[in-house]
Amino acid sequence: MAWIEKLLATYEACKGREPPGAESLLPVSHAVQQAHIEITIDGEGNFKGARVVQKEETVYPATEKSAGRTGTGAIPHPLCDKVQYCAKDYSTHGGAKPSFFEAYRGLLSSWCNSEFAHDKANAVLAYVGKGTLVADLVQHKLLHLASDGKLIVAPAKLKDMWQEAENVPGIFRLIAPNQEKKTRDQGDAFIRWIVWGDDDKCPEVWKDSNLHDAWIAFDAASNTEKGLCMVTGEEAVLASSHPKRIRHGGDGAKLISANDSSGYTFRGRFTDAEGKQAAGVGFVTTQKAHSALHWLIKRQGYRNGTQAFVAWAVAGKAIPDPFKDSLDIQLGIESDVTPEAEQTQPIIGDVGQTFARRLNKAIAGYSAKLDPSDDIVVMGVDSATPGRMAIIYYRELKGSEFLERIEAWHGTCAWPQNFGKDKRFVGAPAPHDVAEAAFGRRLDDKLKKAAVERLLPCIVDGRPIAQDLVVSTVRRATNRAGLEHWEWEKTLGIACGLFRGWSKSQGEEYAMALEEDRTTRDYLYGRLLAVADNLEGYALRLAGENRETSAARLMQRFADHPFSTWRTIELSLSPYKARLKASAKGVGVFAKCDRMLKEISIRFTSSDFTDDRPLSGEFLLGFHCQRAAFFLGKDAEPEDKSTSEENEQ
Repeated sequence: MAWIEKLLATYEACKGREPPGAESLLPVSHAVQQAHIEITIDGEGNFKGARVVQKEETVYPATEKSAGRTGTGAIPHPLCDKVQYCAKDYSTHGGAKPSFFEAYRGLLSSWCNSEFAHDKANAVLAYVGKGTLVADLVQHKLLHLASDGKLIVAPAKLKDMWQEAENVPGIFRLIAPNQEKKTRDQGDAFIRWIVWGDDDKCPEVWKDSNLHDAWIAFDAASNTEKGLCMVTGEEAVLASSHPKRIRHGGDGAKLISANDSSGYTFRGRFTDAEGKQAAGVGFVTTQKAHSALHWLIKRQGYRNGTQAFVAWAVAGKAIPDPFKDSLDIQLGIESDVTPEAEQTQPIIGDVGQTFARRLNKAIAGYSAKLDPSDDIVVMGVDSATPGRMAIIYYRELKGSEFLERIEAWHGTCAWPQNFGKDKRFVGAPAPHDVAEAAFGRRLDDKLKKAAVERLLPCIVDGRPIAQDLVVSTVRRATNRAGLEHWEWEKTLGIACGLFRGWSKSQGEEYAMALEEDRTTRDYLYGRLLAVADNLEGYALRLAGENRETSAARLMQRFADHPFSTWRTIELSLSPYKARLKASAKGVGVFAKCDRMLKEISIRFTSSDFTDDRPLSGEFLLGFHCQRAAFFLGKDAEPEDKSTSEENEQ
């Protein structure tokens, strides 16, 4: 019950204090769903017009049962609902679905005849009682009849009925297909209302707070069964059904579901089907908690297929998003950092100091708004079936601890990243970028979800990165010939960052600049490959040839068999060396590269150089740093020890 308690506290802290322009938290006894048709009437219930609504979510009054309704039973909403509920003439126009108009009118009449009646609800009741809703919508060409005068039921694949896309009526593009019948039924079109009264400044029923309050009062008076709420510890009206639509307006999966009235699958020793005897939750409590979760996911959640993750401060304060990369973390708090400014920074040299300062500044910005003792929650949900949802990840941390974990992740996995000409930065990649780097852009949803789920504990809990993820990313980065250039550059930076972060958990630290005094076998082989790639690449550009170098083509083979492959690469350099020596522009590059090849080679021990075992991801660090050193020019100096230490903090 801890997650419900935290969400309830979040609702109480944020309700009425939502940021300007942001979606508001749902009122109690209300739900949200995508509306398809908007009907305008006057205060007397006279039809004035209608239009198709383009994918807009609408807040509408709902009963406890209707908010979580499933199946084909007549469980109406009291005001906004589907055509099969609101239209008295639905059956007379050949509607294929059952008509639930009488149940809808009965609930709406009960509200309108109570002390909590509202003028807009009275106007809607007056209009639907006339029985002309379908006829009015057909006349305005929002609903469509076949030649036999019956409402058209379209196939799920619209092209099976309409060959040309422009001939498809707009309503059928919006209605979701029935997965069992493979059809799109106009009876499923959801209706919302605009009611124009005298001097009414808010005619939209989904925006009228007075209407909301009237329904809340009526619904509260209708619920009388009380018991002990396990969340608040108080006597309250207990919930018999819990809300759905957690991730989005069309989401039918529930986190809490106990409705087993036959078979005794879940009832066990209890005598009721709603689960109140096992763990009673107050009606208002569950409404507010689920409303807060829906609001948080829509506002700041990370969606990955059916997965949804969200991190938030219970007090409603801003926190860094664990699913963002370092650039987005900095842009989220710093006003003087822009993507363009980030890209103008050199990629080595002072990059450790610059990144450390920016990261520290960003974390300090969040710390200024967040108390060390503030509660932070990170929560992930997923559904295996359309009706059942589970919490797949849940952590509660204090503000100071959460910020330390975020800073540690972005500090240890920091590396110069090249995501294309519009996004270059120094820092850690986002989890979804790591998943794509490890398994490719075309990875299936299950694999991507599993990868992101495994990375979250590394960020939030401070756990070491799984070695197989690191190996997979390194492996793809070595397959240079199999990737487009931009994708390889992105994968290379991510692989270096992951290997650097994983190595620190194993007790080995690497700087983000060229370490000329490092003499490990893999690092030196990476430097050799970078020098060979630079030498041949410069010679090809000088000759106007646009093709890959031998180092690029043989990179994967080099990673598996460095000694034997290096002999092939080294022999292939001979004509390019001769070409550069004969050129006035190339002689300086030849002299520099030739000198570096000799300097790097003598740093090997004889046994290391002739060792043909596969290279680890360390060779990518040496390759990347050596290549970056060429871009800075001959005057670049390696990062000193103090810079390296500050970068690692």
